[in-house]
Amino acid sequence: HGGMYGLPHAGILANQQLEEFLEPHGYYQAPHTAGLWLHKTRPLSFTLIVDNFGIKYVDKADADHLFNTLKLKYNVSIDWSDKQHYGGLTVKWDYNARTCNISLPGYIEQALACFTHKQPIFHEASPHEHPRKQYGTRVQLTAKPNNTPALDLFNRRHVRKVVGVLLFYARAVDGTLLPALGSISAQQNWPTTKTMKAITKLLNYCACNPDATVRYRASDMILHVESNALYLSESEARLRCAGFFYLSSASNNIHDPNAPAPPINGAIHILCCIMRKVMASASKAKIGALFYNGKDACPLCFTLEEMGHPQPPTPIVTDNITAAGIANNTVKQQQS
Repeated sequence: HGGMYGLPHAGILANQQLEEFLEPHGYYQAPHTAGLWLHKTRPLSFTLIVDNFGIKYVDKADADHLFNTLKLKYNVSIDWSDKQHYGGLTVKWDYNARTCNISLPGYIEQALACFTHKQPIFHEASPHEHPRKQYGTRVQLTAKPNNTPALDLFNRRHVRKVVGVLLFYARAVDGTLLPALGSISAQQNWPTTKTMKAITKLLNYCACNPDATVRYRASDMILHVESNALYLSESEARLRCAGFFYLSSASNNIHDPNAPAPPINGAIHILCCIMRKVMASASKAKIGALFYNGKDACPLCFTLEEMGHPQPPTPIVTDNITAAGIANNTVKQQQS
């Protein structure tokens, strides 16, 4: 009510009306997490994407309370099945095994049909070309400049379409595509024939691995982060930082590197970006990656707290002793 198609303010108007309607019944929006709603007394929360409600409840009576409240103003349909569609994703629950699978069946098939990309003759096992190792050298050199011919306008648009279509799929279920998409998107303004070759390799990989699935297992909902950086892995002496965020059990001793690692779980967030700054060493690259991952972990900790999962200090794992020492103040810097 009160909105029209194409009106930029329609979303905020609908949100304000819903907030005003649900407030007398005890529902309110989380102060820090957009789209997350809570109840003042009931152990119930839900997320709202446009007009789809994803509800987490303990007692079915709490869910019925929300349904009966919404029916006073809106037309509501309910899906109690163990396989649901939410936010474009297919969510499959297994309450006996305590697992949840998220997938996008048919997405890659439709994308390949849209790009008129044929099935490759040989199996493609990697989404991007890996730089060749230089054995026996003490100095790591940057990649040679890309001097291949530039693409025409039609192929430039094709590159941008592929990046846009596959980015949602990579963020949602298949994080293995993110490094390739990051490198290609950095070239999409002025792509060359080398960029088109990378696009073909990426689409071949998607055709050979079409239906990725992320499996989440029940855990203590404690956030863990694996941090890393690839020094001089991108053009113009830049580097790529990465982070794997997952929920698992609490660590016995986060300061002991020999302590048993918590069970791995499906990723709730994957950081994969190219740093704008040029770092002088691999250790500085690792420290920069720690900062990027810590910055992304902050809002996730707020969201988990608001969902009712208190968080201890978040352990962030790095494989560089110097970076870990500087971050924990166990190594003194001669030059900052």
